[in-house]
Amino acid sequence: MAVQRAAARSFQDLLVWQKAHLFVLGVYRLSGGFPKSETYGLTQQLRRAAVSVPANIAEGFRRRGKNDKARFLNIAEASLEECRYYLILAQDLGYGCGLELMEPADEVSKMLRSYAGQVLASDF
Repeated sequence: MAVQRAAARSFQDLLVWQKAHLFVLGVYRLSGGFPKSETYGLTQQLRRAAVSVPANIAEGFRRRGKNDKARFLNIAEASLEECRYYLILAQDLGYGCGLELMEPADEVSKMLRSYAGQVLASDF
């Protein structure tokens, strides 16, 4: 039997947004240890892509049409994929254990896919 959750009143009520926000915090912790020479390179790119995930979930939350909502969720998914590459690159460059954030990224990815499916199947 599926558990019914109360309807989200703000984007902060969405579990997918909460998990994406925790992912961003992990990215900031990891990238804080990157070399200073990467401040305007990998550090900035990774952080920008990571922040885009929960930001697009938040923006899509208030969109009225289901196609518009789904578009923002798709942008969040794409930004998450970009993060995956940057985490692999950081690992390969020896900038820390970026692969530790792959599991949270996978979880957010699955949740985004599910949420987008629910949005598209809904009667907005």
